[in-house]
Amino acid sequence: MQDLDTLEKDMVAAITGAADMQALEAARVAALGKKGQLTQLMRGLGQMDAEERQTVAPRLNQLKDALNDAVNERRTALNAAELEARLASEKIDVTLPVRPRPAGTIHPVSQVIDELTAVFADMGFEVAEGPDIEDDFHNFTALNIPPEHPARQMHDTFYFPEKDDGERLLLRTHTSPVQIRHMQAHKPPIRIIAPGRTYRCDSDQTHTPMFHQVEGLVIDKSTHMGHLKGCLEEFARSFFEIEDLRMRFRPSYFPFTEPSAELDIGCSYAGGELRIGEGDDWLEILGCGMVNPRVLDHVGIDPDTYQGFAFGMGIDRIAMLKYGIPDLRDMFDADMRWLRHYGFVPLDIPTLAGGLSR
Repeated sequence: MQDLDTLEKDMVAAITGAADMQALEAARVAALGKKGQLTQLMRGLGQMDAEERQTVAPRLNQLKDALNDAVNERRTALNAAELEARLASEKIDVTLPVRPRPAGTIHPVSQVIDELTAVFADMGFEVAEGPDIEDDFHNFTALNIPPEHPARQMHDTFYFPEKDDGERLLLRTHTSPVQIRHMQAHKPPIRIIAPGRTYRCDSDQTHTPMFHQVEGLVIDKSTHMGHLKGCLEEFARSFFEIEDLRMRFRPSYFPFTEPSAELDIGCSYAGGELRIGEGDDWLEILGCGMVNPRVLDHVGIDPDTYQGFAFGMGIDRIAMLKYGIPDLRDMFDADMRWLRHYGFVPLDIPTLAGGLSR
C-alpha cells in the first residue's frame, strides 16, 4: 500500500508539473494509458486472491479517480493560461489616439460645382470661363441691361476708379459676361455652362459680397422653349436625386431673355424644416428664358437664323438647399469644424453613374 502512495505522489507530481498540453498528455498516458502504470496494476488484480483483491481494488479505483481529477484540473489551468497569453498578445490599447482623418475635405461649393458639371456634361455642355474683372459692355450693355437699370448703381456693384477716358471696370455681378465673350469668340452651335465667382454689395444670411453662380447657354438654329424645359427638368431631378420631383415654370422678367421664367420645385416647410420634393409648397431655384434677340445682335449672331436659351442659378444657394446648410456666410468663414462637418471626401468625384452625393 505504501508503494501505491508513492506511485500516486509521483504520478500526480508529473501531471501537475506539466508545462503544456503536450507534456500533460504524456503524463496522462504514462499513468492511465493502455500501457500506463496504473493500468498495469489494475490488470494484475486477477492474479490476486479474493481477500487481497478486496483491499487493493478500491485503492486503485481511488487512485484512478484522483489522477483523472488531476489531469482535468491541470488541463483547465493550462487552457486558462493559454487564453490569457493570447489575450495579452492580441489586446488593443484603447488609450492610443484614433487613426487621424484626412486633413482636408472638399468644400460644399466645390462639390456642387463638380456635381453640376457632371450633370450638364452628360447633356453635352462644355465648361467656359471668363475674367472676374469686367467692363460695362460685357457685364451690362451686351446683356440688354439699360443705363438706368438698378443693377448698375453703386449700391449693387463693386466699381473700380474711373480711367482717364471715363471708363470704369467692375467686379462682375453675374457669370453672364462669360456667355457674351464665348459667343464673340465661337460660332454656333454653342452649348456651355459657366460656373464662377460673382460679386455684389450685399451681406446677410442668404447673401454674401462674393458668391458663386453657374449660367448655361445654348445657341442653335432650332432651339426652342421645349428644349429649355426638358434640359432643366432633367437637371433638377438628377441634381436633387429625386426622380418624381415636382416642377413648374413661372413667368418672370430678365433683360437678357424673352420670354423669361423662373423654375420652382416642390417642397414642404412643415415643422420649420425644408424638405425638397415633399409637400404642396414651391421654392424658386433658378431663372431662365429664351435669349433676347438684342443680345445676339450685340455679339454678331444673326437672330433671324439662330436662337437659344439661357439659365442661371446661385451655386451656394442650391448647395444650401441640398445639404441643409442654414447660413451662407458660414461657407466663407474657414472654420475647420464646419468644413469637417459639411465637407466631402477628397478624390471622391461625383458622377451620374456612381451617384452625385455619395
